[in-house]
Amino acid sequence: MNYNDQTKLTEILAAYPWLPEELIRLDSRFKIVNTPIGKMMIKKATVTDLSEKSGLPTEELLKRLQEMVDKHNKAQ
Repeated sequence: MNYNDQTKLTEILAAYPWLPEELIRLDSRFKIVNTPIGKMMIKKATVTDLSEKSGLPTEELLKRLQEMVDKHNKAQ
């Protein structure tokens, strides 16, 4: 999957349903992803929005997302 700073989180999570747990390991602030409010917020959120909430620069977050996907793909 190709994604960028404007990709909706729902698209990424649909492609990688295991990703919320990895995000939580990256930063505990991502625990909100698994809450009812977080699930509602994700419907409109983009990678940029996630970057702003986490404090990680967008490019760094994109890099880390790719690393997580690559690691997961290698493990399978």
